[in-house]
Formats: sequence, structure tokens, C-alpha cells
Amino acid sequence: MTNPTMTRYYARRATEYERIYLKPERQTDITALQSKIVKASTGLNLLEIACGTGYWTQFACRTAKSILATDFNEEVLSIARKKEYGACPVTFLKADAYVLDEATGFFSGALLGFWWSHVPRSILGNFLHTLHSKLCWGARIIVFDNQYVEGSSTPISRTDTGGNTYQVRSLSDGSTHEVLKNFPTQHEFVERIVPFSESYGFTELDYYWFAEYTLKEDTERGAAADADQRRLCKRRK
Repeated sequence: MTNPTMTRYYARRATEYERIYLKPERQTDITALQSKIVKASTGLNLLEIACGTGYWTQFACRTAKSILATDFNEEVLSIARKKEYGACPVTFLKADAYVLDEATGFFSGALLGFWWSHVPRSILGNFLHTLHSKLCWGARIIVFDNQYVEGSSTPISRTDTGGNTYQVRSLSDGSTHEVLKNFPTQHEFVERIVPFSESYGFTELDYYWFAEYTLKEDTERGAAADADQRRLCKRRK
């Protein structure tokens, strides 16, 4: 279940959601991320998790075949729906990232922008299992998130017993919110995805990291576990 504290924070942040991408020192990295997403999304039917205001959807849609963009907050989805996405069919769906029951269709890829860092370490494996169950064998999973950079990142306020780190963030309305925000190393990321990945890549930028991995067939885990979905995947390959 999506964290209600996190949900309230991002609902209140909706109108100032994209300001973080305007930090002057991060512009080179932002441009690099945009290019990587455009390239990685080529030809994919994407399931996007935590799409927010659709900022990154704008770049994936340049080369993707289709996108089902999900988020738990109607406040950000209402902004995302107003953007232009060109010829790529983009559909928005209110959905819990940890359940995804209503996210149905043929998905040959997934897009996770700045979401991995918000998943508690103890349930990251369960989240990935749920995500992978929606994808076809050979699907490409695209993940990008923040590096912690002293002086640019919001300072870490505390670490809990599960190893999760937190930040205290302020909004323009004067409210403050404690937000779970982890900063995994490349080694930690690879450890998580190796068991179900045919291949992977990981790139460290100054302020962000970008990774891709390909979902391998594993009958015990069962990607696209629903029988009808699995048949659809086979027909569309």
C-alpha cells in the first residue's frame, strides 16, 4: 500500500513538482537523462510507475509505441493529462504502485523515474515482483533516480532501523514533510535485479543515475502471470 504521508506530500507539491528540474547545476545531467530515456524507450509499450506530472513521460513518448502512465495522486495526474504527447498513445491511470491491479495490457517495458528511492527497502522485492508480473519476458525496465550530492541534495535527516533514509522537505505553502528517500549504490541496485535480469547497464551522472535491465524468463516467478496476459505477450513478440 502506498505510504499515505508520501501521498499527501506529493499531492500538495503538485503545482511546484517540476521546479526541482530547474536547478542550474543539474542542467547537463537533465539533458543527458532526457536523451537516455528517449533512446531506451524506442519501440516499447511502456508501463510507467509514479509518472507525476508527466514530465518524463514527455520524453519517453517520443519513441515509445504506447504508454500507460500511473500515479496514486489525482492532483499530479490532472496536470499530466494537460501535456502534449504527440502521436504516441498515452493513457493515465490512478493506481497504487504496490498493487497495479488495474494496469492491464501488453507491456514490453517499464519506466520508473524517481520512484525506486521512495520504496522502503523491506518491500522493494515485493514491489519488483508485482511490477514484473505485469511485463512480458524480455521486457526492458528503465530506472533513473537521484545521487546524493552534498550542497545540492536536501540533507538526510535520519536513518531508520531498516536502513531507510529520510529528508525533511519544505513547500511554498510553508509546510514541512518528512519524506523517505534512499540513495542506493550501483552495487545495491545490481544485487536487487541480477536474479531476474538477462542483462543490465548502470550509468552514474553527477546528480542522477540511470539504469536498464532486461527481464529474463523465470517460471517460478512468472512474469505476466495471468494466463490471458501471457498469451497476449507471446502473440505480440
